[in-house]
Amino acid sequence: MTYRVLTEEQRQQWAIDGYLLLPGLLSNTEVSTLTGELDRLYRKHVLRNPDAKRENGMDRRNLLPDSDTFIQMMDHPAVFDLVLDLAGPYIQLSMAEALVRAPNPAYKGFIHTDGGPGMRRIRVTESSWPLQIKIQYFLTNVTRPYHGNFTLFPGSHLRPFPEGDAPVTVDTPGAVQLMVKAGDAAVFSHSIWHGVAPNLSKRARKTLIYCYNQMCFR
Repeated sequence: MTYRVLTEEQRQQWAIDGYLLLPGLLSNTEVSTLTGELDRLYRKHVLRNPDAKRENGMDRRNLLPDSDTFIQMMDHPAVFDLVLDLAGPYIQLSMAEALVRAPNPAYKGFIHTDGGPGMRRIRVTESSWPLQIKIQYFLTNVTRPYHGNFTLFPGSHLRPFPEGDAPVTVDTPGAVQLMVKAGDAAVFSHSIWHGVAPNLSKRARKTLIYCYNQMCFR
């Protein structure tokens, strides 16, 4: 069996920037299948729900019971070996999430770190295993800024997240709005400053997020 491991360039980028962008990770067929499952959930939980606010899109977690397709993504062969190479073998899946970022000019986006204020104060070195990583699978093309782009601050995983009256936003210097195509994926550390830009386009941005953390978290 051949294992796909990080190239030296990827290893350096992970240590320096705190994330990797993996173009064309999913095939067109996989994108179509996953989009169909996500759209089914959107119709059920948003379009057919009289209490749902469509401008808020959808943020659905605990996806695995919803479809065998989501279960199969737990250890996707195109990326799971990289997860093991980054985080080591003592890990568990802690979250699977479907996101629909609907067009909404009133929504300004947000930037955060994962794990809340406790994990925010824990930063690992460039050479250690991360406490937690996420894979975000992009199911729609996002080729212009302010279209609901996944936004992050390269290198911020090694810096304290600012606390105080001046919030970090998608327009704070250093922010990068990723331009991606359907089928691309991003892998990122829990401690990198990240979030979503406003979606000023006319179409929703659709993604899946799978989260893995060290088994000791259990």
